[in-house]
Amino acid sequence: MRTPSFSSQDLDNFLSKHLIATLDELKEALGSTATSTVLRRLRELRYLSSYSHRGSYYTLASIPHFDDQGLWQHLSVGFSKHGNLIATCQVLVERSKAGMSTKQLDALLGVESKRALNQLFHNGKLERRKVDGIYVYFASDSKRRRPQELARSEQTPKDTLGISSGANPDEVRAAIILFFSVLDEKQRRLFAGLESLKRGYGGDQFVADWLKVDPHTVAKGRRELVGDELLSGGVRRKGAGRKSTEKKRRKSSRRSTDS
Repeated sequence: MRTPSFSSQDLDNFLSKHLIATLDELKEALGSTATSTVLRRLRELRYLSSYSHRGSYYTLASIPHFDDQGLWQHLSVGFSKHGNLIATCQVLVERSKAGMSTKQLDALLGVESKRALNQLFHNGKLERRKVDGIYVYFASDSKRRRPQELARSEQTPKDTLGISSGANPDEVRAAIILFFSVLDEKQRRLFAGLESLKRGYGGDQFVADWLKVDPHTVAKGRRELVGDELLSGGVRRKGAGRKSTEKKRRKSSRRSTDS
């Protein structure tokens, strides 16, 4: 029995009416069991596959009304003028003003982007930096990446250092500065290094600006904390320092007297 045939115009009419459809839905609607036939007719048209749902939905290129990011969603199915999920993540990160985190991309795309971002990073298509404890993805091209990193750093509050949202920033700042001033040189260095470790990428310069100290001092304190030269409390490792010497007792000479 001959398989019923249909034209690309039939496919055009169906998608124009339903906007999106899976391959199985297209075969059922067009009365065909041949996957290759439907795909061949799709290729005769300008079509797009979804970046969500593993690319299993199709639409015509003329149907989507893309937003400023080049994205369009219908019935929770996402389409992008940039292509599949990996290509879309790369373009969105490269065009972003201050890089993008996984959480930001997830919210924008409506799907999980972590796997795609990891693949792009490991293939050298994007760069990744840890900012305020979270990974942020930037363009791989240094000319584009530097302005993004600068813009990201400007988004970080400059007047806080370990201050919770419910505290009075001015009072806490004054207390931290007072506390810092009564520490000795080594304690100040270690305190600055600790705050830098807490901030992650860019912490040395941030803490140096905040506490008005040299960034090299902050970096030295940070290295001391992550190294093995110090134990908790700043106690030296066992065996460090000068070897102790026993204080020798002077032998007292007893004068004997003849009786």
